Amino acid sequence: MKNIPVRHIHSTEEQTLSDGFNIRDVHNLLAGKDMIQELHRHDYYYILALEKARGTHVIDFAKYDIRNHSVFFMRPGQVHQLNLHVGSTGYLLQFNSDFYHPGDKASGQLLRKVSNKNVCPLDAGKFRKILNILSYIFQEYKIKQEGYRDVIRANLGIFFIELVRNQQNRKDSPGNPNTYHLDRMEEFLSLLESHIQKSKKASEYADMLNLSAFQLNAITRLTLGKTSSDVINDYILLESKRFLLATTNQVNQIASHLGYDDVSYFIRFFKKHTGYSPDAFRQNFR
Repeated sequence: MKNIPVRHIHSTEEQTLSDGFNIRDVHNLLAGKDMIQELHRHDYYYILALEKARGTHVIDFAKYDIRNHSVFFMRPGQVHQLNLHVGSTGYLLQFNSDFYHPGDKASGQLLRKVSNKNVCPLDAGKFRKILNILSYIFQEYKIKQEGYRDVIRANLGIFFIELVRNQQNRKDSPGNPNTYHLDRMEEFLSLLESHIQKSKKASEYADMLNLSAFQLNAITRLTLGKTSSDVINDYILLESKRFLLATTNQVNQIASHLGYDDVSYFIRFFKKHTGYSPDAFRQNFR
């Protein structure tokens, strides 16, 4: 069973980056060429803040046209494919959770809020505001004076708050989840990652969370606008698509990886929810 290619935080220098953080100027990163990537995933947070840009960005199989004044925010584990045209400008930030909130609950909650949306379009005025913050972070990281990590963390917090404010102003959330709901939702999603091979029933996850099935369902409806069973099915389908398009694994291997002993049942499940057999999906969308 082959895994999806995973990229790690790297530095522009030869030595391994120990900070758990990196920021790069997009114009310099492109170096006069288009950036064309294959499907892959990261084990860190990935932010692409683009002032002027053209191209396409596929995140977990949702395709976005890249436009000026946009921010792409990805969580660890998400699969993406970037096609960024030469001449694009902005910043690319990479960091792991230990860098931003090592044990800091408030920072963790803010990160959870801001990373809930993969794309954040901004108007020119709001983008200039966050661009000033990112430029300051870039200079701090470049010079590396005493305390630069703390300065970067503080400015990341301001940057995240600005993005959350913009998300709230758009009023596109299915509900108004509070910190408790977001925390439990995060626990649920984390449990899915580690238990999906053996547990596929909402009631089993409710038990793990010490909740009733009704309570878990209420949380998922408020935070995502879906039932808890829908969230489980969506996760299985997303992982299936990731392995179908980003690896050469056979369908029976993918089914087994996801905990299905009966490959025919897995094929029926996949086709019911997508309209394609796994093989047809791979042929049509790779």
